[in-house]
Amino acid sequence: MSSHDHAAFADLLDLETRAMQPTLHGIHLDLQRLSDGPVRSVLDLGAGTGAGTLGLLDHFPHAVAVAVDASGELLDRLRDRATERGLAGRVTTVVADLDGTVPALEPVDVAWASASLHHLAAPDRALRTIASTIRPGGLLAVVEMAGFPRFVPDGTPGGSAEERAHAVLRADREVDMPAMGADWGPALEQAGLAVEVHRPLVVDVAELPPGLVGEYAFAGLSGIRRVLAGRLGSDRTEGLDRLLDGGPDDVRQRRDLHVEVDRQLWIARRPH
Repeated sequence: MSSHDHAAFADLLDLETRAMQPTLHGIHLDLQRLSDGPVRSVLDLGAGTGAGTLGLLDHFPHAVAVAVDASGELLDRLRDRATERGLAGRVTTVVADLDGTVPALEPVDVAWASASLHHLAAPDRALRTIASTIRPGGLLAVVEMAGFPRFVPDGTPGGSAEERAHAVLRADREVDMPAMGADWGPALEQAGLAVEVHRPLVVDVAELPPGLVGEYAFAGLSGIRRVLAGRLGSDRTEGLDRLLDGGPDDVRQRRDLHVEVDRQLWIARRPH
């Protein structure tokens, strides 16, 4: 991935974090309710730019965190963000591939894996390793997705172009990321964890600041346009371009957008 692509992906992750903030806050409350003691240590697996890490540190003010990701560039952004917010002393970053060896760590109170497990070639093996990093009685929160967000309502300008692009992405995922959309409950149980929460996650557009949905849609659709460059027919390409070109159908100008996400939450406990 080029430096430009890394920057664009990091920007998309940051926008997604803002859009998901009320939803993430609800998960933090779940973890607080289920925890059997003070949360003083957190492990973020596939940390990206730090939505999980920093959100958990905000919610659990006495905790320290280890953030693990395969991308050093994304972790650089996480450290910068932590420094800006006065949290640098509470965060340790580790560059590691979760399909490889998870670094030896002291057992943690809470582990967090958001949109990271579906990238793994051997998620069952990784989950067993992750389970061993959680102290007895500690928790693992898994947020996983069955697809990428949709923004443009069906039957409106650009809706069919977005849907056709997503059809290509779905076909790609069946080959490149077959675990996306999996039911992670059985895998968590096979790793020795007991599932205590499983529920869908919903984004309420009415709760978001004005303009955020348009920014999020623009970043998401721009990423799709880059990924599928040269693979779409001219009619599909033109349909996506009209959503991004500054004209009347540009998603940054529209107020009819939604955020359709297909995400699920599992919270599992390592038994005593």
